[in-house]
Amino acid sequence: MKVLYFDCFNGAAGDMLAGALIDSGVSIERIQTELKALNVSGYTVEAQGIRKQGFAATKFDVHMDATESQPHRHLHHIEKIIAESTLSERVRRRVMSVFERLADAEAAAHGTTREKVHFHEVGAIDAIVDIVSVCLAVEIIAPDRIVASHLPVGSGTVKCEHGIMPVPAPATAMLLKGVPIQQTDETGELLTPTAAALLTELCDEFGPLPSINIEQIGLGAGTRDGKTRPNILRALIGTSVAASESSSDTVAVLEANIDDAPGEWVGHCVTRLLDAGVLDAYTVPIYMKKGRPGVVLSVICEPKDQRRIEDLIFSETSTFGIRHRLMQRSKLNREHRTVETPYGPIRIKIGSRDGQVLSATAEYEDCAAAAKTHDVALRTVVAAAMKTYGDNQ
Repeated sequence: MKVLYFDCFNGAAGDMLAGALIDSGVSIERIQTELKALNVSGYTVEAQGIRKQGFAATKFDVHMDATESQPHRHLHHIEKIIAESTLSERVRRRVMSVFERLADAEAAAHGTTREKVHFHEVGAIDAIVDIVSVCLAVEIIAPDRIVASHLPVGSGTVKCEHGIMPVPAPATAMLLKGVPIQQTDETGELLTPTAAALLTELCDEFGPLPSINIEQIGLGAGTRDGKTRPNILRALIGTSVAASESSSDTVAVLEANIDDAPGEWVGHCVTRLLDAGVLDAYTVPIYMKKGRPGVVLSVICEPKDQRRIEDLIFSETSTFGIRHRLMQRSKLNREHRTVETPYGPIRIKIGSRDGQVLSATAEYEDCAAAAKTHDVALRTVVAAAMKTYGDNQ
């Protein structure tokens, strides 16, 4: 199992996360090429090696063209930019989930709705590029599990558009519900809202470094200089050293009986749930009292996401109650290998247990994108990928 660990010992910002992933081996040239899919202008990106308070690190910068204005944006403006891009479906979904988290946090902090939130600097093109770049880099690395350390937020106050506020700022605090934070002797805002949204969306858990064989290390530099510790963030990438440790986990299982909602509503809810990043969502037909037909909506999600997913179910269905329980789940150890086919690179998801490969399947999204690009049948791409994988065993 490939593990990506963010060691945020002095906080995090979007540019620091991008810099650390690029420093770990992700090509800045590939990021620059992929960013062209956004179909926006007025900026360039750069990643350069620097020395940050005595340590070699990568500084990721978005340089704005001063002659081209960039408007403040609402969520629907950003959604239009992402939806009209040629980014992969998974990257588009992750990017929008990050911005939706930001919008919900700002809305909760200011007593409004996500649609009315004015993103200000968060909606500026440099923040969009930071978020897209991090999601692109994670897609390239393709980790099976992402973990981050407990998050230092800093201390003191920060100046924002609405005046002087204590650290963490209100929106950042909203984003950190259910996430462990830690105190440091460093003053100022160490964790930006952008980084908080990225980490809470991408990470499976927060805690100490898992037991891994470290294969790649990347350091991303921030802009300011730390007073008591270097302003850098470290990304560690490696393989889990104990398969048995990763062969089970804990999930939240949510269920709701629904018998008074149109089928289209239920189908729409399942789609929303899958887009929200649940592990699985499905329905089973049932008959309820007085012979009314209905369905049981079942959802499996990470325990940290339970409240957010419950809110989504309540908002999208007519149910007044959701049953929930934590369950242990046995699972195969997963890894991805990329094979070259006549239709481009395709990732193969491989499942193993006790060192024995038990399953191998071509990733649907890769195959679907390749089939569309080359105007061939989906099964043709799947067959080519699996043949290449089999020939290399």
